Amino acid sequence: MEKAYNFDTVSEYNAFNNHETLHPLVSVIDFSKAKERTGSRMTFGLYCIFLKEVHCGDLKYGCNYYDYDKGTLVFISPGQVIDVENKVDFYQPMGHGLVFHPDLIVGTPLAKSLDEYSFFSYNTSEALHLSEKERKIVFDCFSKIEYELSQSVDKHSKKLIASNIELFLNYCERFYDRQFITRENANRGILQKFEELLNSYFASEKPYSIGLPSVGYFADEVHLSANYFGDLVKKETGKSAQEYIQNKIIEIAKNKIFDSSKTINEIAFELGFKYPQHFSRLFKNRVGYTPNEYRNL
Repeated sequence: MEKAYNFDTVSEYNAFNNHETLHPLVSVIDFSKAKERTGSRMTFGLYCIFLKEVHCGDLKYGCNYYDYDKGTLVFISPGQVIDVENKVDFYQPMGHGLVFHPDLIVGTPLAKSLDEYSFFSYNTSEALHLSEKERKIVFDCFSKIEYELSQSVDKHSKKLIASNIELFLNYCERFYDRQFITRENANRGILQKFEELLNSYFASEKPYSIGLPSVGYFADEVHLSANYFGDLVKKETGKSAQEYIQNKIIEIAKNKIFDSSKTINEIAFELGFKYPQHFSRLFKNRVGYTPNEYRNL
């Protein structure tokens, strides 16, 4: 029978990895202290960031595999399920990790900004690959958190721990920006595919059957998470993926408007709008004229 674990508390995950619990809501893990084990399916009620030192098993999220190797950060948010598929061979876990319960940051500035770190919703081939210099910064951040965990708890503890976690996440955001740049050629290929998909979408019957396309639709088509895809488009074009889609809608709409055999309502339905007034509002906001005014220029 397949092994499965649910980790809803930091102490449960510490025990699994042969660690003492210094704080009930946060821990820095050294996986070399854990006992050898086989692969298992794990569900987390915690935020987890794993720094993998060696490739040890096939790490699976959803239906796909993480793109990770030595010096790679993997981000997991509460509710995610991770599966190490090798259920037979024993291996020694290696690497380090930071795990914290959502309750740790309640009432801190980090609680308000955590949703902005979109990499917690990335998946499969979207892990963060670190340079040696970046890896040292990660260890420095972990060391600062460990230092606080080794001190007696006082009124400053929560604020300092949360601040150091936020500092670490801000560095990760910077490192991801670097990764988007270093993967520029691959990103251009994705943008070209996005443009092709947009053109084919509006040349098909899909606007009638599906309606206006979502960012998630195109992310699925290029096999990326919606957040990673949106961040990639933003980094490469300066526009959000939603803005990019809307620009394409306006571009196509302008050409259609000059076909006087079609009413504005018909054009709206052809583009996938459920309600023509929504099309007119978007067009006015983007172009400065209503569709009818633009037709009569």
